[in-house]
Amino acid sequence: MHPLKRGVTYLAEGGQETEVMYKHGFDLPHFAMFVLIDDPRAMEVVSDMYRRYLDVAARHGFGAILGGLDYRASPDWAALLGLSNGALADIQRRCTEFLRDVSQPYAEHLPDIVITGVLGPRGDAYQLNRDITADEAEEYHGVQMATLRAVGVDMAHAMTFNNVAEAIGVSRAAASNDLPLCVSFTVDETAHLQSGPSLRQAIAAVDEAAGDARPTFYGINCSHPSEFAPALEPGDWISRIASIRPNAAQMEKVALCQLGHLESGDPVELGRQLGEIAERYPHINVWGGCCGTWDDHLDSIAASVAAVRNKDSSATDRGPPSAH
Repeated sequence: MHPLKRGVTYLAEGGQETEVMYKHGFDLPHFAMFVLIDDPRAMEVVSDMYRRYLDVAARHGFGAILGGLDYRASPDWAALLGLSNGALADIQRRCTEFLRDVSQPYAEHLPDIVITGVLGPRGDAYQLNRDITADEAEEYHGVQMATLRAVGVDMAHAMTFNNVAEAIGVSRAAASNDLPLCVSFTVDETAHLQSGPSLRQAIAAVDEAAGDARPTFYGINCSHPSEFAPALEPGDWISRIASIRPNAAQMEKVALCQLGHLESGDPVELGRQLGEIAERYPHINVWGGCCGTWDDHLDSIAASVAAVRNKDSSATDRGPPSAH
């Protein structure tokens, strides 16, 4: 079953990790945000961040897709933090409970709320530091996917993937756990995945290899519009993309992560760029942010997308031009 309601436009969160690190000063070892779950002061800051995201969604009449905290909640990354799979499953449960608790007061004010479990790649998203087969990826991501099913999330979101084989494996893991799945690829300044294929080629390859286990839809994250806009080639394949979550700044990704401060770009310009994409692709209905973005960016993005969607709705209401 598709996790999103027809006719609803959704807002996802911004770049939570970069926001909590560089705006609020919390350390995230190995970029793992779930380490904050036992720090009441940190979680109050995180709760306030999410409430601001939800306020933006309510202000613009969007639904909300809420995920986060669990991007690194998979066995290899947890092992670096000294956590067993059992301890990791408990953390995943608590992360999901946090999302439900923070969003509950908004249930009557938003057209829909979707709780998502987030999976990151097994290795570094910006380095091809190991080969992984589809079978290995299915087994590896199956650990986190089984927990997500047990805690009852509405969907799973594999983010910042740049490897076709790993995307095939995570798709199979989601299907075997009966979870709807979005796979979001990241592209570099060449408008290709770092592993080589174009976005179009990657989506076609995953759909073909995964078959009935193919993702529910695809997305783009952790890339600036200047990088991914050229990858949006014409063709029916584009209908498979339903989620856009850009970086705030036009900067090479490894350099962006090594700055030591928040590179926020221009929120108004980012909103304008995504509004143009919304106008070109009216089927895309999930919008949010990634590195360097926060509620200012989300507000600009939502305002631009809402203006386009309202214009489209008005044109539909008026009906086709008269023949007379």
